[in-house]
Amino acid sequence: MEKITVKIKRFDGRESYYQKYEVPYEKGKTILWLLTMIREEQDPTLNFTSACRHAICGSCAVQINGNAFLACNTSLDEVLDTYKTMNLTFEPLKNFDVIKDLVIVWEPKMEKMEKVKPWIIPSEKGSNEHGFLQSEEEFHQIAAPTDCILCGVCASECNQLAVNQEGYLEPFILNRAYRYIVDSRDGSPQDHLQPVLENDLWKCLHCMQCVSQCPKSIPLTDQIAYLRSSTMQMGAVNNQGAKHAYAFHDDVKNKGRLNETMLPIKTDGLVQTALTKIPFALRMIKKGKINPLHMPKQISGIHEVRRLYEYAEEVKS
Repeated sequence: MEKITVKIKRFDGRESYYQKYEVPYEKGKTILWLLTMIREEQDPTLNFTSACRHAICGSCAVQINGNAFLACNTSLDEVLDTYKTMNLTFEPLKNFDVIKDLVIVWEPKMEKMEKVKPWIIPSEKGSNEHGFLQSEEEFHQIAAPTDCILCGVCASECNQLAVNQEGYLEPFILNRAYRYIVDSRDGSPQDHLQPVLENDLWKCLHCMQCVSQCPKSIPLTDQIAYLRSSTMQMGAVNNQGAKHAYAFHDDVKNKGRLNETMLPIKTDGLVQTALTKIPFALRMIKKGKINPLHMPKQISGIHEVRRLYEYAEEVKS
């Protein structure tokens, strides 16, 4: 019988090490089945978490060959086919502390979530006898973000968290802030939005890993874009992220293309650019990557680009 070679990263509280297992292959099983087989038939000391087995509790997320998956609803056959191998390496989710083996610590993440006040702050309109009534359209605004099961997959895949765990909020926390900001029953969106702005909202790397791996297909990057736009509408336009966005907006509207030489100056200001970007710019010039004397010309058909801007303004209003 064909066998799957499984290597699991173990942690005993002091040291980490990898342990190898051989499991007979069975068609039509899940990743959770594979882990359960190892624990029940080969090694009862193996620690991992699971509960519902129906992608509801979110407790069984793990890394497989470097990517995060929800074990209970991930097909073993699909994973083997994706990686074209019968060798699988299991590790705990990235960007979390580890308790033991594949079991991670959630308490620090929940403490961070409290920053965005993940609860409804009642509005005055709910104080009347009719309470908080929502239209079908208003409900659909919160339907997708409410699907989040706090599995941690998005946080494990987040490349910004890999270098900035203290300053950046996990994607599932941003999702929770978004969920209450767009809730028609909430009376104080700014109380959810301000903490997001203060925690490096603009530093998302647009890698899309949180979206591609989310087991509930929540459009997290769309939500981040909405949060950014909301902070600017709130008046927070004097920060690096907003200035960078406006630089893109204005360049494309004026000439149809970016002025890459001026972009850092518009984003960071002349002094900060001189202090931090000049050595990098000189290396780019030396390699022929940029020409500081080149000023981009207006593209042909710029009027069509501006019509898109006008249409976007009409839709927004």
